[in-house]
Amino acid sequence: MLPYAQEVNAMSLTKDGYMTRLVDDKVSKYLRIFGAVSIEGPKWCGKTWTGLNHANSVTYMTDRSQRDMANIDPKYIFLEARPQLIDEWQIVPSIWDAVRHECDRSHERGKFILTGSTSLGATSSGEIYHSGTGRIATIRMHPMSLYESGDSTGEASISDMLNGKLQGGHTGKVELDTLAHLIVRGGWPANINMQEDDSGIIPKSYIEAIVTKDMHEARTRKRDPNKMRMLLRSLSRNETTLAGVATFVRDIEEHENEEQRIRSRTTIEDYLGVLDSLYLTANQEAYSVQYRSSSRVGKTAKRHLVDPSLCCASLNLTADKLLHDHKTFGLLFEALVERDLRIYTDYLGGHLYHFRDHASGDEVDAIIEFNDGSYAAFEIKLSQRGIQDAIASLSRFSNHVEKKPTFMCIVVGHCEAVMKDPKTGIYIVPATSLKP
Repeated sequence: MLPYAQEVNAMSLTKDGYMTRLVDDKVSKYLRIFGAVSIEGPKWCGKTWTGLNHANSVTYMTDRSQRDMANIDPKYIFLEARPQLIDEWQIVPSIWDAVRHECDRSHERGKFILTGSTSLGATSSGEIYHSGTGRIATIRMHPMSLYESGDSTGEASISDMLNGKLQGGHTGKVELDTLAHLIVRGGWPANINMQEDDSGIIPKSYIEAIVTKDMHEARTRKRDPNKMRMLLRSLSRNETTLAGVATFVRDIEEHENEEQRIRSRTTIEDYLGVLDSLYLTANQEAYSVQYRSSSRVGKTAKRHLVDPSLCCASLNLTADKLLHDHKTFGLLFEALVERDLRIYTDYLGGHLYHFRDHASGDEVDAIIEFNDGSYAAFEIKLSQRGIQDAIASLSRFSNHVEKKPTFMCIVVGHCEAVMKDPKTGIYIVPATSLKP
């Protein structure tokens, strides 16, 4: 048996300490439907461990001997025990078409699981000639939500809200310093049980890897690490906002010296494209809804890095610093909740949006559109002091919109109970109680 090509019973491939992920259900389902499943997402989000949880054999493309064999002909790395996990397949892009051909050879389902943390090699090599439609299903994976990491009780189910079945009750108070820690720590599986004082180290290491190595992978063009650092800082400063390229250029020109400036829009868009290809952005598109002032409804996406811990790492923020900067704390708490809503929405088969009317200023932090076309509107507040403003904002939106939301909800950080406003029927739930 070749090194790093393991062919054993499925149960033995599951790593000790593996924490079940919401995406596990989708992987199982798609393996019953498609010949292969491709799990895509940022590095360190847990793709390999999740793949191992469903595989009967595994081949690692980070191993040179396996990589050399695949470069000769990908069929040489195929194993009999299926599903076979091929980890970091994009290192040898020809694997994609070889897997597709193997799926075409017979109609057996669940042959392969492919995992990849960058699309840079695949898009630049010219070695992929078919999308794999109908044979290879793509699943997007994110860092862990609070529910997956055990930091949410799951007492407030989005599905229960949708069906009008959510019951109120005491959930226990979560202090602001705990919320600050959850933001700085992020949803990286390797960081979940880290000591609080050390929880910022892994995200900072992630940023360093991006600017020194990952941004150059499989690219003929060398990029400037200092410029990428500045762009990441600007993205972090503008997290959860509607900032555009002009804002990033202005940030950098105002705060850096002449040699470090990113002058052109083309350069900015190139660097943003790198981050997209590394699955490090998760922008929230604008919702299209029948609104009284539809011609004025904004179309700009809300900016997000894939995890708020990366913002903290870029800006050198600690939990203590967040506690002393309420505005930044509030923005990054919103980012934390919207990260989780994105994960829960994916699980439910819906789509996550935001809404803003430029003329009136009406806006909704998050909108989940479900498969049947119904939708829910969410406002996000760090503390209970913002609840009344959120109720007024959601009520105003509901009054103006032609198609009414199925339910509305305020997600609060410093809160200790699941409640329902008696006048408006708006749910009020702690962020640490949410689940799909």
